[in-house]
Amino acid sequence: MSKRDYYEILGVSRNASDGDIKKAYRRMAMKYHPDRNPDDPDAETRFKEVQEAYDVLGDSQKRAAYDQFGHAGVDPNAGMGGGFGGGGASFSDIFSDVFGDIFGGGGGARAYRGADLRYTLEISLEDAVSGTETEIEVPTMAECGVCHGSGSAPGSSPETCPTCRGHGDVRVQQGFFSIQQTCPRCRGAGKIVTDPCRNCGGKGRVQETKTLSVRIPPGVDTGDRIRLNGEGEPGESGGPPGDLYVQISVKPHPIFQRDGADLRCDIPVTFPTAALGGELEVPTLDGRVNLRVPGGTQSGKVFRIRGKGVRPVRGGPPGDLLVRVNVETPVNLTARQRELLEELSETLEHGGEKHNPRGSSWLDSVKSFFENMRL
Repeated sequence: MSKRDYYEILGVSRNASDGDIKKAYRRMAMKYHPDRNPDDPDAETRFKEVQEAYDVLGDSQKRAAYDQFGHAGVDPNAGMGGGFGGGGASFSDIFSDVFGDIFGGGGGARAYRGADLRYTLEISLEDAVSGTETEIEVPTMAECGVCHGSGSAPGSSPETCPTCRGHGDVRVQQGFFSIQQTCPRCRGAGKIVTDPCRNCGGKGRVQETKTLSVRIPPGVDTGDRIRLNGEGEPGESGGPPGDLYVQISVKPHPIFQRDGADLRCDIPVTFPTAALGGELEVPTLDGRVNLRVPGGTQSGKVFRIRGKGVRPVRGGPPGDLLVRVNVETPVNLTARQRELLEELSETLEHGGEKHNPRGSSWLDSVKSFFENMRL
């Protein structure tokens, strides 16, 4: 009885690519595997046909001989690949083959993305508000210049891992399924170093310092991060590098404190200025401005200067500058100054609530408190 055409069995054309043939084999093998068709007596025969067809068409040399001479060009003893129950694939093998490619299997060492790095950059408040560009030196792992990343000493080379046979992963049978895991011996590299490089200790990488230019946008604040794509540690086995995250830390300022988009500062004023009123020169990050202080200003009074704060890094109008005045008590008085203050004190006491509204109100509250206690 003549055999069916192998291309017909797999349902592909004669000019199908190797990938199309492999996909067809997976599909047909899953369909006809006896484990999935326990009630179909013909399933085993069809599965053997599929296995036989793939044994030939999946091998480039056998496929070439089959295309030229047909079944006669293929070794008849290799037909069934040992038959079902011998060298044939099990359903769990096919399942792992199908899903292995999806989850990173399929043979060969796995490529791993490099680790992300973090660098804390301290900048002044002025640079945070206006923006700047600076250079940083970042420690990182780079390819060893002696072994060129192989990890092996000069004159030697890594050997194929005997555990995974160079695939980078192993399959562990668990009941009906086989699970693919990273090889515990080579950790996915597919190779092991038997004669390690002395410069890098067999790791293939050494620590170096690289200089990078970082542009700081205006308005950044402590806790903001700037990502530099691809400036992290290099990947392994051809994997992409990680990223570098520059963490911003704004140094304390001797005059200003930042509160979101607003700036705050404290300014001492003399007692006469607070009492009589006057004009103060207030510093800002882009120059000086004059602030009119009205007479009778109390200590702790906050004045708002519009638009002299920070323009947020994510957009929006600039904040304000909040100026808090602190009335300063004079010290180291001369005899004449003390005499004048005593005269002033006497006149203020006769004025009562007229000159000291807060003090008079507070004294009334205290008096009422003690009277209630007697009751």
